Amino acid sequence: MEVETLPNSQKLATEVASILINYHSIGKDEWRVAKETNDVTVWRKPSEEFGGFLYKTQGIVKETPNRIVDFIRPGPCRLAWDSLMTSMDIVGEFEQQGCCLMQYTTAGQLWNVIAPREFIDFSYTTDYQDGLLTCGVSVEYGEKQDSFVRGFNHPCGWFCIPLKSDPDHSLLTGFIQTDLRGMLPQTLVNTAMGNTLVNFYNDLRNALKT
Repeated sequence: MEVETLPNSQKLATEVASILINYHSIGKDEWRVAKETNDVTVWRKPSEEFGGFLYKTQGIVKETPNRIVDFIRPGPCRLAWDSLMTSMDIVGEFEQQGCCLMQYTTAGQLWNVIAPREFIDFSYTTDYQDGLLTCGVSVEYGEKQDSFVRGFNHPCGWFCIPLKSDPDHSLLTGFIQTDLRGMLPQTLVNTAMGNTLVNFYNDLRNALKT
């Protein structure tokens, strides 16, 4: 399958961004705390996309949105610091600014009870309020690598907004709903997701200090 045969990038970008903005407006009473540390909170609610959960995570990061999103979106920065990600390649480019197709793999989790995964995601980064939104969704593309289970990311993304009281700090809010696929107990997935999202903030903060 060629990149040109994928859904129209402008249409897909608009749809994914609209879904994420809708998630961002969901009221507090619909979320249940899944994991909490001193500087990161993870919530969850049943996903409307598949049989698992939609996770929301939030924390303050000491940096501006542009630099934070440069570290999160597809590119050389991401692979250098994200401890879960083991490879990443841009496999498709689109004319629309901020769009690309990425293929990446993740490490095994929980003593490799959750085996390494592979994902093919459409990614879109755009302005949002005074900050940025970087979002994406998995697409069916290419052949699966034999040594990986092909996972699927339903619409997901990160909002990064500068604090009005301190523009050198940003509120980073993520919405993640990953179908890891394979025969995995939901309780195991829940534990892995909570830990993964907390570790994401820790790794990101450490990387931004360098």
